[in-house]
Amino acid sequence: MKAVFHNQYMCSRLGELHGGIALLGCPLDITSSFRNGSKFGPDSLRRASWTLETYSPYLDLDLDDIDFSDAGDLELPQGNLLGSLDLIEDAAASMVENGNRPFIFGGEHLVTYPVLKAVRGKFPLFQLVHFDAHCDLRDEYDGEKLSHATVMKRARDLGVSQMYQIGIRSGTRQEFADLSPVDSPAMLAERLDRKTPVYVSFDIDVFDPSLVPGVTTPEPGGLMFKEIMDYLRVLKGMDIIGADLVELAPDYDTTFVSSVCAAKVAREIIMLLHSGIK
Repeated sequence: MKAVFHNQYMCSRLGELHGGIALLGCPLDITSSFRNGSKFGPDSLRRASWTLETYSPYLDLDLDDIDFSDAGDLELPQGNLLGSLDLIEDAAASMVENGNRPFIFGGEHLVTYPVLKAVRGKFPLFQLVHFDAHCDLRDEYDGEKLSHATVMKRARDLGVSQMYQIGIRSGTRQEFADLSPVDSPAMLAERLDRKTPVYVSFDIDVFDPSLVPGVTTPEPGGLMFKEIMDYLRVLKGMDIIGADLVELAPDYDTTFVSSVCAAKVAREIIMLLHSGIK
């Protein structure tokens, strides 16, 4: 079986990617508050892709029919948060400027913030579909404005007002007061504006930890795989301008199932990115 995403697709420089779907690993792992390890997510996700077929029965699409490239992992100065965020933003901006749809493999959830800044430079108005166990709407966490726990608040500060949050089950009272919850695929379909572009941020801890324990902050009461696929089907055919998949921490799951689930979600998101290209 051939790899779904692996080094055989890799381009040596981001500038070589033009007009397709561009994958990029961003192993940022600095602000995690419970346990670290998300920097190993991109590599484990790629290795897990060897287990997958290229065809998706959920979306009736095949990766063999899709133009996408893997730019490998961005080299980040671990320990230098602001420098890392600048590098991620510059890389994502280069991808967008070249007409690509970026798909970022994290890393912790804070990687979403610089990617949104880059996407917003070309698309000032877009909707954000946020899969997660946690609200991520704190203004600061442990005295820091830039944290995996504040990333959706920082997105709102950028002007992203159309937000749909799925699977949320943990946060402060204030965060839940500020939440934009979506409780079913039907509700997501009803609320989405199909004429406005979409960005998808997928925190893998949206899954129940009985299925996906390999995350930095596991939270009981999560969604199962079929439920996630039902939500993703709603997004088929929409103009999805970018996406990320974050918080996979593979070392906490010796079964490797967490990485396989992450890789399968990544396969579906690549197909969703393709389905909206006119």
